[in-house]
Amino acid sequence: MTEPDPQVVVVAYHEPEALDRCLAALEGQLAVTVVDNSSSAEVRAVAERHAASYLDSGTNVGFAAGVNSALATLGPDAGDVLLLNPDATIGPLELAKLAAFMHAPENERVAAVSPRLLDGAGHEQRVAWPYPTPLRMCLEAVGLGRVPYRGAFLIGAVLLLRGEALRAVGRLDERFFLYAEETDWQRRALDAGWRSAICPDVTARHAGAGSSSDPRRREALFHAAQETYIRKWFGRGGWSVYRAAACAGAGARALLLTRERRAEAARRMRLYLLGPRRCAAVGAE
Repeated sequence: MTEPDPQVVVVAYHEPEALDRCLAALEGQLAVTVVDNSSSAEVRAVAERHAASYLDSGTNVGFAAGVNSALATLGPDAGDVLLLNPDATIGPLELAKLAAFMHAPENERVAAVSPRLLDGAGHEQRVAWPYPTPLRMCLEAVGLGRVPYRGAFLIGAVLLLRGEALRAVGRLDERFFLYAEETDWQRRALDAGWRSAICPDVTARHAGAGSSSDPRRREALFHAAQETYIRKWFGRGGWSVYRAAACAGAGARALLLTRERRAEAARRMRLYLLGPRRCAAVGAE
């Protein structure tokens, strides 16, 4: 039995040119829902030009809430769903291969699949990362971040989710505003007996840094999401260990490194001393 084509969900925040490239690559062959967190007339026009369904969030509700609003419109019986960043492109043929890989008999417990990702210059991006834990942050603080790990999550730039797994695991956790929502969902899936996999025969393009033009704002949001994740899965004590290790590691690098890398490490240490979520909230004001 042939699986139906995946539904595509794109959460946009301004950047209509990137969204135009993203939707053009799909060649009008798939059902697409664009969730607009910027209430932008330009984003709406791009979505309509590509015959995509358009949802205006009314405000910037974040990525997880944006995805969930799209999933609500698709209904509980929707099949596979592709989460696609506006700064990423994948063609219908590549997506069909991705879906075929996920539904191969040997992958019946695969909940999430990513293609290999290439940046704008054709360089391969890292897709799989170890789940964040207090222990792993301690290892990174003492220079042992390359220690082998079991289990990994896939970044959400181009991420195909199995419909059956979505129904079993549930929607994204809206406590995550931006970043780590896909980490959390895959961790929940892992606990339910699912796994994630990279399809090595499919590539997609991902420019990156499309969530914000301000790199320091992106950094604050990323680490705020890490705080939310660690607090959720490891509690207050786990967060205390993680935060102390992050401060110690950044402090050591600030002493040992030079120039820009020293300044970056010093900023990271200050971020964790003050608290990432607190810093992200202040930056949003």
